[in-house]
Amino acid sequence: MAAATYVLSALGGWTTYRQAATDAGTVSFPVSVTMPSGVDAIARLLLWLTLALLTLSLAFRAIAVERPPLGNLWEYTVALGWGMVLFTAAFERGFKERAIPAVMLPVAIAMMAVALMFFPSDISPLVPALQANRILGIHVTTMVLAYSALSVSFGASVLYLAQAGGDGGRRFLRLPDAETLEEVAYWSVLVGFPLLTLGVALGAYWANSAWGRYWGWDPKETAALLTWFVYAGYLHARGLRGWEGKRAAYLLLLGYAAVLFTYFAVNFLISGLHSYAGV
Repeated sequence: MAAATYVLSALGGWTTYRQAATDAGTVSFPVSVTMPSGVDAIARLLLWLTLALLTLSLAFRAIAVERPPLGNLWEYTVALGWGMVLFTAAFERGFKERAIPAVMLPVAIAMMAVALMFFPSDISPLVPALQANRILGIHVTTMVLAYSALSVSFGASVLYLAQAGGDGGRRFLRLPDAETLEEVAYWSVLVGFPLLTLGVALGAYWANSAWGRYWGWDPKETAALLTWFVYAGYLHARGLRGWEGKRAAYLLLLGYAAVLFTYFAVNFLISGLHSYAGV
């Protein structure tokens, strides 16, 4: 409901056709349908209600499993959807742009759908490497928050490429201007990249206690490091090389592709030490 309301709010209305009987016969004419006043407030209320309900869901799951609800891909994907909603709400409040939830909430819904369709939600004991380790919970939580924040840069980049014309102009009046969208993408990376850095560092610390080494070029570790390099390259290119506009947007799309590869492909296509959680 929140996603649908934000999409309609971003569109501002739609055009329908009515028929009327005249002496010359039946004719059709367009009628503009606009959204009622107050729809923005309703959309924002639904967004925060969504965040509250997802937070309760994670809390109840944690009570049920008696541990942080991050032990398998079902729990992790639900947590990632929650994180997307969290940062979507934060950036919507900060930038006052309803187009951001209009893109990001469907992405969060897609994550929830993947969890429901493909990952079992059964509660099962964790393998010994995952038990009684507080650093692991902090590491995984940090990675969830990092990927969630970086998801906003993906949504803002998609909107930027849709908005910016061939000469950098403005195509759609209902969307934020290209400069605002680029600023949203930049700030989401400024939030997500330090979290990603901390998450990788905590993962190395935990790996030493679990497997006796800080780094072993496990597929998950390698993919996470490559993802880190893409976003580090974006910040370097933007800050020191003046990369803006479409080049920066495409680089952020590459970064999010690396996030999805690290999240999905490594778990299903490449076996490694991080396959302990299964699905």
